[in-house]
Order: sequence, then structure tokens, then C-alpha cells
Amino acid sequence: MPNPFGKTVKKEAPYAVYTGPGNWEWRVLKTYQMPSKERANQYARWFVAAKSPFTYGSYEMGDTYIADIMTHGVLIEATPEWLAAYSQEGAPKPDTP
Repeated sequence: MPNPFGKTVKKEAPYAVYTGPGNWEWRVLKTYQMPSKERANQYARWFVAAKSPFTYGSYEMGDTYIADIMTHGVLIEATPEWLAAYSQEGAPKPDTP
């Protein structure tokens, strides 16, 4: 089965949007693995457009560890496919000590 989020989309129409403290925002534009495989990979990453207080209102694009987004971010918007794949039961969880 192919990765349903493996195609890069534009930042205006991301698969999901997460926000974090201090005006952080991550727009998920692509994933590299199937959601089920991400759970077993502590270094799993997503390609995102990120905005923070350090980007002066613009987005910077690049890879971000999923664990960082899931630890600090809150899902505020997503496609129906994303919601189905990353429901509470299926969401990748960061490893906690």
C-alpha cells in the first residue's frame, strides 16, 4: 500500500496544521513513511512549512521530527484522510523516558 501523504502539497493546502506555544505553526506538506511505520521510528520526520517568532511572519520549509510536533503542537486543522490515519489510537507517540 502506498503512503497516502507521500505527495508534497502546497503550504496553502496542507495535510494538517499544528500550532504550539509562542506562535509556532507547522503545516505538514509530506510524510516519508506510513503512519504505522512512524510509530516504531523515533527519528521519523515530516516535510513541513514552519512559522515561528524567529521567521518574522514567513514560513521556512524543511524536515521536522514528528516527536517535536507531537510533543509541543496541537492539531487545529486536517484533511479527513489525516484525521482517519492519525486518530488518537493511531497517532504516533513520542518516546517518553
